[in-house]
Amino acid sequence: MNTTTTAHSRVPAGAPHAAPPAPSASGLRARRAAGRRQLTAAGVLMTPFFALLVTVFLIPVGTAVYLSFFSDDQPGLGFGPERQVFVGLRSYAAVLTDPTFLGGLGTVALYCLIYLPLMVLGALVLALLLDSGVVRLRGLAQLGLFLPHAVPGIIAALIWLYLYTPGISPVIELFAKGDITIDFLGVHTVVPSIVNIALWSNLGYNMVVFYAALQAVPREVIEASVVDGAGPVRTALQVKTPLVRASIVMVSIFTLIWALQLFTEPMLLSQSSPMISSRFSPSMYIYDAAFTRNNYGLAAAASVVLLVCTIALSYGVTRFTSRADSEEVR
Repeated sequence: MNTTTTAHSRVPAGAPHAAPPAPSASGLRARRAAGRRQLTAAGVLMTPFFALLVTVFLIPVGTAVYLSFFSDDQPGLGFGPERQVFVGLRSYAAVLTDPTFLGGLGTVALYCLIYLPLMVLGALVLALLLDSGVVRLRGLAQLGLFLPHAVPGIIAALIWLYLYTPGISPVIELFAKGDITIDFLGVHTVVPSIVNIALWSNLGYNMVVFYAALQAVPREVIEASVVDGAGPVRTALQVKTPLVRASIVMVSIFTLIWALQLFTEPMLLSQSSPMISSRFSPSMYIYDAAFTRNNYGLAAAASVVLLVCTIALSYGVTRFTSRADSEEVR
């Protein structure tokens, strides 16, 4: 029998344990050096991000805010040199009371209400079909759906302008043979026509995002749902879709931000449709104020208002989804 008694067994019951030995000076120096190396590495890795953030976002936003408080004025009868004068919030008041700017906001709101659900749901359905294996020649289908995104936005708008223009459009001619008259750029169809161009260009890209997220779903979860008796539709809706919710939120926010900046498609289509004015959208209003009316203060104020609307809506979507996730966890 071993009669060796450990140091721990000699400590009386209820006696306080001895404090751990204090780290040595060399150990403290090693930890501090390791911490400094980590901070240095983090700083080096984050420097490009902050440089881009300052260069392409903070400086332009600061310049726009500064210009929005000033306006060019000519003294006397208007024959003197222009000078920049401080006007305070006058440009913001002019923007927020301008019916054309408010009408552009309404047009973009209608565009988002149509475009956002169609884009997110359409891309998700296509990704689920590809992931389920129903679609054959999956690689070829992915390439065919993604190719329109590789076409520059201006070229895509020109292609659809050709298809929307009466007299030269083979689509309109085909409808005419069936005694169907359709004006793709009419007062009630111009916004859906622009939505169609945006869907054609971006649906495949978002489908790839969702498909990549679905590939990360554990196969064991899907197999378990099949064993429990879930069919393909139920598996897609109740198993796969909740697991890619983060990607759905990301695509929704990015699509919303892009939609609020609507510019290229209506700008090109305005050459063939009187329904699209030079201030059809807020971005077109900003372009018209800056480069047609040479009112940079008004253009800067409209830019700041559009930025605030974009940030507010993006924050609202993020908060809504975060609250929904927290309620599900409870």
